[in-house]
Amino acid sequence: MRLLIVEDDDIVADAITRGLAAADYSVLWVTSAEAAQAALVNEEFAMAVIDVGLPGADGLTLVRRLRSAGKTMPTLILTARCTLTDKVKALDLGADDFLSKPFEAAELAARCRALMRRSYGASSGIIKLNRMSVDLLGKRLCIDDAEVELTAREWLVLECLVRRIGLIVSKERLQQAVANPDHDITANAVEVHISRLRAKLGSAAVVRSLRGLGYRLEEAKPA
Repeated sequence: MRLLIVEDDDIVADAITRGLAAADYSVLWVTSAEAAQAALVNEEFAMAVIDVGLPGADGLTLVRRLRSAGKTMPTLILTARCTLTDKVKALDLGADDFLSKPFEAAELAARCRALMRRSYGASSGIIKLNRMSVDLLGKRLCIDDAEVELTAREWLVLECLVRRIGLIVSKERLQQAVANPDHDITANAVEVHISRLRAKLGSAAVVRSLRGLGYRLEEAKPA
């Protein structure tokens, strides 16, 4: 899943990014509320982790703007302030959870998992496409009720495609999804992951290439 991190402290952001990457999440890190809003124009995220003390508009203002704009993704607020008043204000503005600094990476990842489970619900976390079933929260692919093993990057590619079934997903978007803080990925590597994913999907679904545009996941036509 792709998470948006809004944090202006480089050291804290690096720790968050590495911790969530280790938990198999794809992360986009921005340093301001304005950059976060710009990112949300072009990309969808499973949730946002937002620091309160941002330059320009603060994190609570960002949450209010997101809710006013109809963005319903879960939001987790990070702050060094931990009074009851601060917590109540954050929740009243539309935040879903509140985590005080300093915190452990394992706790942050657990909070993210809990928020996404609560947001999507057990049933809506499963997407079915004829013979194929994709459990987004459990990170499992089943074809004809048999589990199919995927590498971490194959899973991230599949997840991007499944979340936009029938719609085009650009090669650049797939590159962003499977990259990590220590290693960028090339367009050719994306093609390799697509090829391997196609082999594992077999006749259960079609990953169609659209020259110059990207890829689209489609239902397989009956034989």
